Amino acid sequence: MEIKPGNPQTRTWFGDFLLDMKNTTFAKRIMIQGTGSGVGKSVIVAALCRIFKQDGYKVAPFKAQNMALNSFVTRNGGEMGRAQVVQAEAAGIEPTVDMNPILIKPTSDVGAQIIVRGKVVGNMSAHYYHNHKPELIQVVSDSFFKLAKEYEIVVIEGAGSPAEVNLRKSDIVNMKMAEIANSPVLLVGDIDKGGVFAWLIGTLELLTEEERKRVKGLIINKFRGDINILKPGLDYLEERSGKDVLGVIPYFKDIWIEEEDSLSLEKARYSFIPEKSKISIEILYLPHISNFTDFDPLEEEEDVCLRYVGRGERIGDPDLLIIPGSKNTIDDLAYLKGTGYEEQILARLRKGTKILGICGGYQMLGKEIRDPYHIESSRGRIEGLGLIDAFTVLEKDKITSQVKAHLEKNKFFSSKGKIKGYEIHTGRTNLLKEVTPFFRITERFSRPVNIKDGAIGKEGRVFGTYIHGIFDDHIFRRDFLNYIRKTKGLPSYFPSRKVSIRERKEKEYDKLADIVRRSLDMKKIYKIMGL
Repeated sequence: MEIKPGNPQTRTWFGDFLLDMKNTTFAKRIMIQGTGSGVGKSVIVAALCRIFKQDGYKVAPFKAQNMALNSFVTRNGGEMGRAQVVQAEAAGIEPTVDMNPILIKPTSDVGAQIIVRGKVVGNMSAHYYHNHKPELIQVVSDSFFKLAKEYEIVVIEGAGSPAEVNLRKSDIVNMKMAEIANSPVLLVGDIDKGGVFAWLIGTLELLTEEERKRVKGLIINKFRGDINILKPGLDYLEERSGKDVLGVIPYFKDIWIEEEDSLSLEKARYSFIPEKSKISIEILYLPHISNFTDFDPLEEEEDVCLRYVGRGERIGDPDLLIIPGSKNTIDDLAYLKGTGYEEQILARLRKGTKILGICGGYQMLGKEIRDPYHIESSRGRIEGLGLIDAFTVLEKDKITSQVKAHLEKNKFFSSKGKIKGYEIHTGRTNLLKEVTPFFRITERFSRPVNIKDGAIGKEGRVFGTYIHGIFDDHIFRRDFLNYIRKTKGLPSYFPSRKVSIRERKEKEYDKLADIVRRSLDMKKIYKIMGL
């Protein structure tokens, strides 16, 4: 959909649609809003999706607008936020772009790439997008009601806080979405950050009377300590707000759920002393890092020590250094050059560290990145790290597809490990001379293809690929890690417990549902929903 100022059809359509709604049967719905960002809305929505699934309902998640650099490609090639993919997995259904019709991927502090129903509509300044968000009401409404016709329950997630009074007129994701969906709202506050009572009461005070009526209950998240000490505060909260406290969810660390955005990577920035019998892996924390969920499976391997190298931190002495995906490859490459990381990378390579680049990180490994259409930057070109004999041209068309691939025949790996993954990139990388590809893509959009992907350079010391999710497959993951072990002089290692990402996710969703079910008054929530 093209965003055009002052589209009169939007207002006419919306009024007619609300009238038609009264004669149509739709799914029951519940909306989770929060007192701010990072209070746990996404995880609670995932938990409710799992609970409703366990209780026998056909349930789907929905978030009108998501701002995140972590994205996913659907079976049909549409791009959407990973948070809604996680929620769809918890619900046991295939993710579709209707679950997240608008995705905003920041490219700078004041600009972003806007993706509508899975397709890029362009790069926009924050000011331009803010002024024309109301033109997208039809898009989010269509997507929501499509889900509402197909499912018995839709769990809606808000964004940030509904009390941002400066955004109220252009809101399409919080109370405006609750109005469109005619949904009751549960308001979540994070007690671990402190000031949760003021946060909840203050949020309610800044809502209009009609908006406050939509809030049917309060939830306190991330509580640590003795619940009896909290009880007087809960009583006061109910008396002061006139809203029921529907539960207190404890702070938990032992449940593995994919994170929504890079802010949560703070937990991964820790110091460690690598053990000689283990592989040390470091990942560069780029300013525009994206799709860092690629590396979650590595954290589960018994013989891996993993850390993220944050801004200003020096690269250590890793066996493998990973340059991850980026939403702004040119600016992030300039960051590596301007902050001394380029010299550190080259120094580590000379000392034996292996280098892996994924997507934007792969593009950085070449000799040059060209941006003739200024898709990412005002720069027309930038010199790469020069570790692979290749150059990349950023083009207008974006490739988004799920793929199947296998390792290309090479002298470094004996296996032809098969993988499933997905591509999200605008650049096309051209290999020079006799560079060995890393993978061969055999399937795109469920159709057979024969496409070379990635590259192996510097005598098996540098690897690059466009494919996200390569470590999800335990066979390839172990082959790659054992290659690193071999070059380190360690024997191959085969854990007795094979880490199946799919099986592990299922167990974690059940664990999450169990703790949230025990923490919330689900009978009241069902009653609020009219069930």
